[in-house]
Amino acid sequence: MTRRRPPRSASAEELLTTLQRLTARARQEVQLHQARVELAEALQREMLPATLPALPGLQTAARYLPARSGLDIGGDWYDGFPLPDGTLAFAIGDVQGHDVEATAFMGQIRFGMRAVAATTADPGEIMDRTNDLLLSVDSALFATCTFVRLDPRSWELDTARAGHVPAVWATVDGQSGITDDVGGLPLGIQGGRTYPVTRRRLTTPGAFVLLTDGVVEGPSFPIEEGLDAVERLVASRASAGAEELADAVLQAAERTGHEDDAAVLVLRHDASPCGT
Repeated sequence: MTRRRPPRSASAEELLTTLQRLTARARQEVQLHQARVELAEALQREMLPATLPALPGLQTAARYLPARSGLDIGGDWYDGFPLPDGTLAFAIGDVQGHDVEATAFMGQIRFGMRAVAATTADPGEIMDRTNDLLLSVDSALFATCTFVRLDPRSWELDTARAGHVPAVWATVDGQSGITDDVGGLPLGIQGGRTYPVTRRRLTTPGAFVLLTDGVVEGPSFPIEEGLDAVERLVASRASAGAEELADAVLQAAERTGHEDDAAVLVLRHDASPCGT
């Protein structure tokens, strides 16, 4: 009968060599991942607008916060720009996925939406055409979005929603709420969809706050609870400036233990009943 020799124990030098090789490989993977994160951060900064439109009686402010881990970057976005008819457009959205691919898709949505809005001011039609545009690029990603058209002369606010988290509003006389607008599917999922438009007239000074689910939802923090908390916060600071209110709302995201990035867009207005 042939005896098998017991396996030879690795020497300390061999173990050290193996450990060094594995450490070098892990370091390379970390550096590659970190490079992708830094690229996503740079793209995020470049693609988000440097300024937002504001007029007498209207203050605007926006904030963006990466995920708590610092690794999930690139999904959330916001925008604001004037429309050809003299009204103002504001949008906020959340791309499924993160990293460089999500950031690039976010840029396609933002710039595509601006191009569509140059030919029509109707939020529902803008959503519809943007959806078809995104489907034409054949991406595996999709995005939720809310688009708002504000007429600063009449204080009429038209909104269309594509699978996005509701907005929060409050007035200086103590009224507040969470919007319950009818919406459509997220953008980039299915063609031929329609997006209903909800029209409301602002008649009392206050704030209209758009946000992403990273502000109000966490691993053990239900979105309904988060929205209620933000509503109370906005109601208590409805007379505050847009910048102060945006900072306060974004801080609410820290209480959710959020694992997603977060964005806030605040419209602080001095609307009056007669639209003057």
